[in-house]
Amino acid sequence: MRYWNLIRNLSNWWLHFAVKFRLTEADPLIFKARNGITIETPRRLLHEFKEIFLENAYFSGFATSLPRNPTIIDIGANAGFFTLFAASSFPRASIYSFEPVPENFQQLLRNRERNSQADISCFPVAVCGSDGEIFLNFELEDNFTTAATILNSLESGGKGLTVPCVSLATIFQNNSLDTCDLLKLDCEGAEFEILYSCPPETIAKVQRLAMEVHAGKEEGNNMQALAAWLGNHGFAVRHRKQMLWAWRPGQL
Repeated sequence: MRYWNLIRNLSNWWLHFAVKFRLTEADPLIFKARNGITIETPRRLLHEFKEIFLENAYFSGFATSLPRNPTIIDIGANAGFFTLFAASSFPRASIYSFEPVPENFQQLLRNRERNSQADISCFPVAVCGSDGEIFLNFELEDNFTTAATILNSLESGGKGLTVPCVSLATIFQNNSLDTCDLLKLDCEGAEFEILYSCPPETIAKVQRLAMEVHAGKEEGNNMQALAAWLGNHGFAVRHRKQMLWAWRPGQL
């Protein structure tokens, strides 16, 4: 299935094998989706690229399909791989991408600039339960980090930086969004605060969610509690390992 997705999603699928068999030293790698979207991929992030384009991690668990012109919010966009996968899958999508780590955000911007035909808006902020500032814990020397979190700053010795943050309700308000067809989250444990703090009138505008769940120490910060919370807000839920998908029952 991985190789089928590779060939189906990418026009220069052979580049994957050139890397695998050490036939190229290129860095970054430039992959091309079949509808013209290009994906600049630092070798450091090749694993994360393959999770999206070869494993279809965020779309594979849905029982419903998205409309042809969906509104998509990408929280924890990193270098923009899911953003670009969504743009390649839905060329008429409007995508709002949030990434607070400066190095990651610069790569996200480079990928957006390569794809001016896509409707992608990028924001250098974290998404949390409220607006303001938050300390983001990660190794400052680690370029393109995939492990930045608002949790465990004391355990890490306080490495990281303070970044601006916004709530999900503010995202909807600032961008005049009446609906979100897909809310994607990969935010290293912040998903509980983001969702549990979300007003009912805002979560009612979300039609589907796909997320990687990172269980925490606080009560309710686990897969079972999150699935129950989503069920209480009208979602059907499916989860497998760390991945969770939720959608409104009866959608086509």
